[in-house]
Amino acid sequence: MTLLTKSIVLVLNRNWQAINVRTPADAFCQLATNVATALDVDGGSIRPVTWDEWIRLPIREQDQSVRTVRGAIRVPTIIVAVNYTRVPKRRPRLSTRTIRERDGNRCQYTGRVLAPDEGSLDHVVPRSRGGRDSWENLVWSAKEVNQRKADRLLHEAGLKLLSAPRAPKELPATAFIRNSHSIPEWDLFL
Repeated sequence: MTLLTKSIVLVLNRNWQAINVRTPADAFCQLATNVATALDVDGGSIRPVTWDEWIRLPIREQDQSVRTVRGAIRVPTIIVAVNYTRVPKRRPRLSTRTIRERDGNRCQYTGRVLAPDEGSLDHVVPRSRGGRDSWENLVWSAKEVNQRKADRLLHEAGLKLLSAPRAPKELPATAFIRNSHSIPEWDLFL
């Protein structure tokens, strides 16, 4: 994967709240069209920089850069979307981990708190009976309870849910942004 296609640029709204992560190629397009400004983070100082100024900035030792016909250009680590104020919200992605977290690591039939390897996903309405992979049809269950239930409905297996499964609330996009590349400048905003 080349540098231009790695998601290593943090996007802030105009209130300087983290809202997304982009590739340097996307960031350069946003900067060149004046949709965003770059943040020049140097020690304790932070200043917004327009594209015209950005392309003339010197490349420091810690900076990554790309070569162009006009010379090297520093890759920004943070940009600010100048006309965007909203903080988008979204739900966590449906996965074994997010179902387990939603249910508090607790078997939804017995109430017992389970270690991750003691539980499994259970379809309330089994897939063999038309049940879907959805927030409302998946629960965290003790493996032995799940095996005993098999492909039966709750009343057929003599089971009752502790609570009806629901989709989690939407969270600000900031909650899903991770600094997986350990970019020090991001720590100021996450």
